Amino acid sequence: MLFRSVSLSKGQKIDLSKTNPNLSNILIGLGWSVNNYGANFDLDASAFLLGANGKVLSDSDFVFYNNLEHQSGSVKSMGDNRTGGSGTDDEQIKVDLSKVPADVKKIAFTVTINDAEQLGQNFGAVSRAFVRVVNEANNKELVRYDLNEKFSNETAVIFAELFRTPGGWNFSAAGEGLRGGLEALCRKYGVNI
Repeated sequence: MLFRSVSLSKGQKIDLSKTNPNLSNILIGLGWSVNNYGANFDLDASAFLLGANGKVLSDSDFVFYNNLEHQSGSVKSMGDNRTGGSGTDDEQIKVDLSKVPADVKKIAFTVTINDAEQLGQNFGAVSRAFVRVVNEANNKELVRYDLNEKFSNETAVIFAELFRTPGGWNFSAAGEGLRGGLEALCRKYGVNI
């Protein structure tokens, strides 16, 4: 049987645990291209581990380029790619679902433009953005969401969310843009800045 990745549209969800009963270690791949505007764009992927109220339980629940691994070992950023546009994953975040603390109900995966306000940059110059989930056990892509939304003044985008259900984990295609970059995301999710 030929395995095919599920392609989602904005707002759609998929039950990862139901379709992959033994799923434990996943890779979240995020990618994008930047239209040529003469200036270098540095996009950064981050993960916010959230409680039932949609906020972090502590500031250490924010995994990003200055905090590459959650203290539980459940979420790990594979580092910052300062160029992007490779056609494959520009940045990756690994998640061990078996290690996610029980009080974490959702993990939001976001991308921001570093120093966007100072450089006058926004997601209007970003195209072909995507997020995908790969089962690390067999390296198969399970689900992919191509962000076809047209962003203009946004400097931060929530690409996707993993959320806990009684039966396991679901993946949701978010595609929500915000102004204010990383600071706006930190305020939204309750990180002290």
